Amino acid sequence: MNNHSHILSKGQSIDSKYRVTFFLKKGSYAETYRVKDQEGKTKLLKLFVYSKLDRTQFDEKGDVLEIQVLRKIKHPNLVKYCDGGELILDGQKYAYAILDFISGETLADKIKREQTINPYEAKEIISGVLNGLNYLHSLQNPIIHNDITNLNVMLDLSGNVAIPRIIDFGYSRFLSQSNKDFLKEGLNLFYQANESFNKVFSVQSDVFSVGALYYHLLEGLPPWFVEISKYKADSLKLEDAVIGERKKPLKFSNISDKQVQSIISKALQPNAENRFKSVKEFIKAMNGELEVKQLSTPQETSKPKLKEIKKGKGFSAIAGMQELKNTIQLDVIDALNEKERYAEYGITIPNGMLLYGPPGCGKTFFAERMAEEIGFNFYQLKPSDIQSKYVNESQEKIKTLFDEARENAPSIIFIDELDAVVPNRDNSNVNHMNTSAVNEFLAQMNNCGDDGIFIIGATNRPNSIDPAILRAGRLDKVAYLPPPDLEARELMLKLYLEKRPREVGLDYAELAKATENYVSSDIKFICDEASRRALKMKSRISKEILLETIRKNKPSINLKELQSYIAIRAKMEGLSDNTNDRPRIGFKNN
Repeated sequence: MNNHSHILSKGQSIDSKYRVTFFLKKGSYAETYRVKDQEGKTKLLKLFVYSKLDRTQFDEKGDVLEIQVLRKIKHPNLVKYCDGGELILDGQKYAYAILDFISGETLADKIKREQTINPYEAKEIISGVLNGLNYLHSLQNPIIHNDITNLNVMLDLSGNVAIPRIIDFGYSRFLSQSNKDFLKEGLNLFYQANESFNKVFSVQSDVFSVGALYYHLLEGLPPWFVEISKYKADSLKLEDAVIGERKKPLKFSNISDKQVQSIISKALQPNAENRFKSVKEFIKAMNGELEVKQLSTPQETSKPKLKEIKKGKGFSAIAGMQELKNTIQLDVIDALNEKERYAEYGITIPNGMLLYGPPGCGKTFFAERMAEEIGFNFYQLKPSDIQSKYVNESQEKIKTLFDEARENAPSIIFIDELDAVVPNRDNSNVNHMNTSAVNEFLAQMNNCGDDGIFIIGATNRPNSIDPAILRAGRLDKVAYLPPPDLEARELMLKLYLEKRPREVGLDYAELAKATENYVSSDIKFICDEASRRALKMKSRISKEILLETIRKNKPSINLKELQSYIAIRAKMEGLSDNTNDRPRIGFKNN
């Protein structure tokens, strides 16, 4: 073996207490060796290269987090920490941990040799892993392992009975630590819970990993397995592929025991709320002390559900609204893509935006195209989604919505008809139950941008919403969406007609002038109606057909209503009543 291929050499003394006997493996930030202590007993030495550790792998005191975790644990189903220290070799600083040497094999080696594990042995292995995790999760400051896989569970074969031991705590975290300081690169996605893709870890993310391990032992492959070779260059596409597979029912080929199927299915629920609440529950189910009902699908999720936003054109599908698009680009998209630069100025994404204006001006359309442009998960909420005849149920639905959005962050929550969801509490017509729901909404919205949630509220009646929603830390931006101006109408007509059989050389400017005061939905209706007429006539869409269609279909909003919105806009932009004397933000046409 080439001594220059690793840091320590055979026979080298470590702090006059340990002698290197054998190099085992090299990782991205650490090397592992077999060593002998002063009594001649075999131990394992893990050598950490300080210069290769990520900042998230240190605790607040600057110590290697993995070593600090190992110091605090002691359980038969966990690797045992014996000693540790620091070394300086050739001008470089290293930390090391001495662990009990486990004489045996990893589950990965066992699966490679045997393909699948018999159900009795698999149950014993999983029970041992769960016992070790139960200990970690029950500590005064719980520890989440975050990397339970077939590579990180060893079978100790030194005694008469094989004992599973959890090893490698490189991704472990104290539950009290921030999710932001977590490095997820290098994790096995097939064992990771959905929320872990967003750096959210909890006792239930470890539950998912054990469910994946149980399935792997019995089926020979991880659950929802996809061929990863074509995704090696793009980790995000691989994540999308794995999450996409998890929308399909979980298939069982070798597992015939219905109870085992139910246990695994519950552990592997993509929504954490539907999994076992704790490892203790998982253990009770394994022991037959807790009945797990047969699940029709692993995708049973509580409302609300993510709305599928297909990959589309994003902002390029929107004609006009350029000032609003520029603001979103600067304040949200760039803030996400250039986090470090924005952080220097103490700026994060705003919490949300209020879109108001006459009906049919494209508020919902803009919100969906914005979700496409940014790539956020998208939730669409209507008043009927949270209304309930039961006391407190509306508040519970609101909490569930925000919990779900945080779990799948970054997320957009689009609230349609905001005036009905968050009505002004000073209005005598608002009953007590609605007041409680408004209070819950306001509480959940406070600084939600810090959790990766961006809220878009849309309303045709901005003077009917509760003014508290426009305070700092809630809907930080207010944008008026008027009927499209001349330029926007011309762009819309081109956009709606470009892929239809039309006459060459249509005068879009003339058509745009003929549609003054028409809102976005009116213009789309005009194009659709003209297309129907042309189809019946078996001709191309002509200027004459379009002008005739315009003549027969007046604007859906009359001039008096439009003038009322101009007055509302002036008030929204000019007054600051009930908003902590903070001026409203608007986007004005220059």
